[in-house]
Amino acid sequence: MTAAHTQNQTKVRLATVWLDGCSGCHMSLLDTDERLIALAQHVTVVWGPLVDAKEFPENVDVTLVEGAVSSEEDLHRIRLVRSRTKILVTLGDCAITGNVSAMRNNFGANAVLKRAYLENATLDAQIPRQVIPPLLAIARPVHEFVPVDVFVPGCPPPADLIFSVLGDLLAGKMPNPAAKFG
Repeated sequence: MTAAHTQNQTKVRLATVWLDGCSGCHMSLLDTDERLIALAQHVTVVWGPLVDAKEFPENVDVTLVEGAVSSEEDLHRIRLVRSRTKILVTLGDCAITGNVSAMRNNFGANAVLKRAYLENATLDAQIPRQVIPPLLAIARPVHEFVPVDVFVPGCPPPADLIFSVLGDLLAGKMPNPAAKFG
């Protein structure tokens, strides 16, 4: 992914993935505002929360991952994403440390489900089995399951940092977010 890569009219294939998180990192990406228009000249968004693709595509150049790995579905997805992505970027503290998503770890998955769906329900108390994926025993950061190339910290990361990281990647440089905004 060099400047020459984008000059040859081949756009960088960009994906964003939302695991167990609050969408704050995706909101920060959107907070790059009008810079998204400039970014769109160099990337094709091939997957994301608002993209209608049914299956994560192959040959993705860069994937931004928000959220921790908290369920069997998250685990399956991150392994698939890693196998189909050249550069994997963890975006935000949940993806990097577990952060808010990992707050449930002290209580256990079953206790959290019981509290949410049985103790707090006023009508038809039951734990859904078809709508939510089975939870892992604990929520964990992405790098504990797959190799990560770039870590972008923050809760959420500032829009300027996200844009700077993407700019470096588009220029063919491996970004060092800590050196820029650390």
